[in-house]
Amino acid sequence: MTQYVGAIDQGTTGTRFMVFDHEGQVVANAYEQHEQIYPNPGWVEHDPIEIWENTQQVVLDGLADAGLDADQLDAIGITNQRETTIVWDKDSGKPVHNALVWQDRRTTDRVEEIQEAGKVEEIREKTGLECDAYFSATKTEWILDNAEPLKMQSSRGGDLRDRAREGELIMGTIDSWLIYNLTGNHITDVTNASRTMLYNIREMEWDDELLDEFDVPKEMVPEVRPSSDEDYYGHTDADGFLGEEVPVAGALGDQQAALFGQTCFDEGDAKNTYGTGSFYLMNTGTDAVKSDHGLLTTIGFQMSGEPVQYALEGSIFITGAAIEWLEDVDLINNAAQTAELARSVDSTDGVYMVPAFTGLGAPHWDGRARGTIVGMTRGTSKEHIVRATLESIAYQTRDIAEAMEADSGVETTSLRVDGGAVKNNFLCQLQSDIIQTDIARPEVDETTALGSAYAAGLAVGYWDNVDELRDNWQIDREFSPEKDQKEVDKLYSRWDDAVDRSRDWAQDDEEDE
Repeated sequence: MTQYVGAIDQGTTGTRFMVFDHEGQVVANAYEQHEQIYPNPGWVEHDPIEIWENTQQVVLDGLADAGLDADQLDAIGITNQRETTIVWDKDSGKPVHNALVWQDRRTTDRVEEIQEAGKVEEIREKTGLECDAYFSATKTEWILDNAEPLKMQSSRGGDLRDRAREGELIMGTIDSWLIYNLTGNHITDVTNASRTMLYNIREMEWDDELLDEFDVPKEMVPEVRPSSDEDYYGHTDADGFLGEEVPVAGALGDQQAALFGQTCFDEGDAKNTYGTGSFYLMNTGTDAVKSDHGLLTTIGFQMSGEPVQYALEGSIFITGAAIEWLEDVDLINNAAQTAELARSVDSTDGVYMVPAFTGLGAPHWDGRARGTIVGMTRGTSKEHIVRATLESIAYQTRDIAEAMEADSGVETTSLRVDGGAVKNNFLCQLQSDIIQTDIARPEVDETTALGSAYAAGLAVGYWDNVDELRDNWQIDREFSPEKDQKEVDKLYSRWDDAVDRSRDWAQDDEEDE
């Protein structure tokens, strides 16, 4: 009987289960969307129970569609939307509130308090992160302060904190939630821990001062393990939904999983994933490179018994979601149409679109920036706006690429790309032109799922070493710059002006509606 490795890819808009063979080829694939909950402007939530139910469903569907039995899985790996935060009851497994999604901006005021108190540098030093509402620390604090049952102001949420101190309530990112539901254990991996703003990435431990700052009891946080763990995080329950004991042995936050799946195992290797947002990561080896240009220093991955590999990361909040927005406002019928419309005009005629729908991420970090279109005239058509939207994805990536080179001193000669949007050849060519770099698109574009499968498979000996994985990596197509550097620089210089127009737009009273 042929053996395989499974990967649960729990993303922002849905959950996917994939099964891979030795060559890293897909043998099973199932997907289920979940609801996006928007209680107020700038607030984004998910229902953790719905996510767990969908996870079970896609695992069973994926196996059934491919005619596989659960005992043909040597291991399961997990990859997940990062920073999205859940607090739940350790015994019952019941969440005390919906998950607060990474895009959620409700804690912007709290972040500004920390900025005003002059604590930003200290947080960056320990965690490698900008102080931003994006990360899990302020989200956990908000849930403990505000989850039902709402208390009188005098004892605001007191009983939740007491229960947390007594170890009754635990917190985690989505990987922890899934590992807990699959195995009963409260565990996270180093990459996800590094995105909470509570974990010291140099000392490799939960930071008491940060836990204190955000009033998160230490009893709440999960045990931190390597991304590929030969000791396993646990096994699925033989009496559970799978009916089989399968080792759960690997986990990586989605962007680190894509780095792993793109086999960026060496210092200087870089990849960019185009999903809801875009995430550009460069492996910096065993060195945690400090950023002076608005990037994050983060943990890339850790193999069992080996030192941590770090990465520099540029997080762009909205790229693929900007294409979804075009659909929402009926400028396009489907994402595939964007290339055809953009190609039908020679340029945007001076129109720039800044998709700062949930603020701006790296390298600007402005939580109050908002989506902006500038340069329109009576002659502006939907084709110009569609093209400007695709160009905004490429410009935001160039912002990151320049910051990466400045921080690391390493020039990117080739960028490995993946994610839904890279199926668009027009966008890939545009990206190559605007960053003046070769773009390599791999054959297997579900690299986040593949990365977590690799991590789990290495842990159980399904693959012997990373060289086997490097051999699996095949290029589908390469793109090289076709435009002149001067012409591109001229277009890019106006992008900065457009970004300035979008900044600091949202006012307090809008956020509080």
